[in-house]
Amino acid sequence: MKPLDPRLLRYARAARGYLALTVSLGIVTAGLVVAQALLLARVLASAAHDGAGLADLLPQIGWLAAVVAARALATGVQERFAHRAATRAVAELREQVVARAAALGPRWLAEGEGARVVTLATRGLEALEPYFVRYLPQLVLSATVTPAVLVVLLGLDWISAAIAAGTLPLVPIFMVLIGQLTQGRSDRSLRVMQRLGSQVLDLVAGLPTLKAFGRERGPAARVQALGDAHRKATMGTLRIAFLSGMVLELLTTLAVALIAVGVGLRLVYGHVDLVTGLAVLVLAPEVYLPLRQVGMQFHASTDGVAAAEQVFTVLETPVPAAGTAAALDLRRTTVRLRGVTVRAPGRDVLAPHDLDLELPPGRTVAVTGPSGAGKSTTVDVLLGLLRPDAGTVELVTDDGRSLPLAEVDPATYWPQVAWLPQRPVLDPASLSRLVAGAEDADLDPAARARRDEAAALTGLDAVVAALPDGWRTDLGRGGAGLSVGQRQRVALTRALLSDAPLVVLDEPTAHLDAAGERVVLATVQALAAAGRTVLLVAHRPSLVALADAVVTVQAAPLPATDGALVTEEAGR
Repeated sequence: MKPLDPRLLRYARAARGYLALTVSLGIVTAGLVVAQALLLARVLASAAHDGAGLADLLPQIGWLAAVVAARALATGVQERFAHRAATRAVAELREQVVARAAALGPRWLAEGEGARVVTLATRGLEALEPYFVRYLPQLVLSATVTPAVLVVLLGLDWISAAIAAGTLPLVPIFMVLIGQLTQGRSDRSLRVMQRLGSQVLDLVAGLPTLKAFGRERGPAARVQALGDAHRKATMGTLRIAFLSGMVLELLTTLAVALIAVGVGLRLVYGHVDLVTGLAVLVLAPEVYLPLRQVGMQFHASTDGVAAAEQVFTVLETPVPAAGTAAALDLRRTTVRLRGVTVRAPGRDVLAPHDLDLELPPGRTVAVTGPSGAGKSTTVDVLLGLLRPDAGTVELVTDDGRSLPLAEVDPATYWPQVAWLPQRPVLDPASLSRLVAGAEDADLDPAARARRDEAAALTGLDAVVAALPDGWRTDLGRGGAGLSVGQRQRVALTRALLSDAPLVVLDEPTAHLDAAGERVVLATVQALAAAGRTVLLVAHRPSLVALADAVVTVQAAPLPATDGALVTEEAGR
C-alpha cells in the first residue's frame, strides 16, 4: 500500500487542493518549529546563564509567543480544511463508484459486486476520513519538518545530527513491518463487513417471504456470526495499533534520550555552549515526532485506505464502449432481437437462449416463460442495459434501415422508453411531481385535466382523495407512505402521461390483487389505443390475452465444451 496513492488525487479533486495546502502549511510549520526551538533556547540560556531580567527578555518572549501562536494557527487551519476535504473527497469517490457500477450494468452487479458497491458507498468510504484528517498531514510533516530539523541539527551539533540520522530509519522499518500485518487484518475486516452487508441485504429483501413461512429468525445466527467476526477483526487491528504505538514511542524515547545524554556530557565538559545544547534538546523530539505520528495514525487510516483500494478497482474496471449514433424514432421503428443468448450470472445457464423477438410500432407483445428463463434479462437487453453474449439487437425502420442497438447513444434512446420494473422506483417528491413532473400549483388547466384523466383510469384518483394533502402529499424514498399497490398505480399513471412511444411493463400485476389487475388491464388497453408500443412481461392469462403477439422465453444449460460463448453482437 502506497502512503499517498496518485489515484486518489486523480479521482478526488478535493484531495488535490488539500494536499497543496498541507504541503504549504508543512513548510511553514518546519520554519516555525526551528524558530520556536532557537528562541526558546536563547530565552532559557539568557535567563539561566546570563541572568537577564524579565524586561530584557520581553522582546524575545514576544517573538516566541508569536511563533507558538502561528504554529497553533497553522495546525487549526489544517484541521479545519482537513474535515472539509475529507467530506468532499468521500462524496466524490462515492458518486464515481456508484456511477461506474451503473455503467458496468446489471450483469456485473449480479456477479457478486453489488454488495461490495453498497458497502463501499455507505460505511466503507467513511473510514477514509482519518486518512485525510490525521494520517496525511503527519506524512507531509515527516517530509518537511524532519529534514529541516536534521539540517538545523547538523549546523548546531553534528554528533547529535549523526545520532538522529542513524536511529531515524528504525522508525519506518518498524512501521513497515507492523503495517503489513495491520493491512492484512484491515483487508479481512473489510471483506467480513462486505459479507455482512450482503447477508443483511439478502435478508431484508427476502424478509416478507421468510416471515410468510415463519422462518424470519433463521438467518439471525448467521448474521450474528458475521457481526462477531467483524468485531474480532476490528479489535485485532486496534490491538496491533496500540502495541505498535508503544513500540514506536519506546524507540523514539530511547533515541531522544541518547541525544540528551550526549549533549549533557558535552555541556559538563564545556564542549558545547548552553544555547546550542538547549536548542538541540528542544529540536531532538521534533525530528522523530512526525514519523512517530505517522506510525500511530497509520492504523486509524488502514480501513479507509483498504476501501479506497477497492474503489480504485471498481473505477478502473473497463466499461463497454457506448454507442454514439442517434436512436431512430421508435414511433416508426421495429425493435428486433435475433438469436439473443445471455449467460445467467452465477449459474451455468443460458437465460434467455436463442431468443427471437420482434416489437413493431404500435403493437403489444407479451413475453412469457417459466421463472428463471430470462424474461427480466430480455428487458435489460432491449433497454440497452445489458449486451447479449450472442445474437443481435437492432432498430429497423419501415423503409428497411437498421441500426444496431450497441451503436446507439443511450441518451437518445432511453427518453423514448417508459419502463415500469417489478418494483417501481419512486424518488422522494410530491405525488404531483412524481406523476406529472411538476407541482400541482404549477400545472396549467390542460395538464391538470390530463393528469386527472390518467389517474381516474388507473384508480390513483381514489388514492389521492384519501390523502390529507391530495396531490401535494410528499412521499418518502421508494414511495414510503403508500402501499405496494398504490405505488404501482402511481407508476402506471406516470407511464400513461409520458410521451415515450415504447412502454415496457415488467410483471405489472406481480404484487396486485384482482382490483389492481383490472387497473393494469385498463392501462394497457389505453396505451394500445393511443398507438403506443407495449412490451409486457406477464404470467397471468388475462394480461397475455391483451397482446397482439406472444413470445415464450426459454433457458438452456451452458454447453460443457468450453464454458464460454462466442460473442456475435455487432460492436461488442
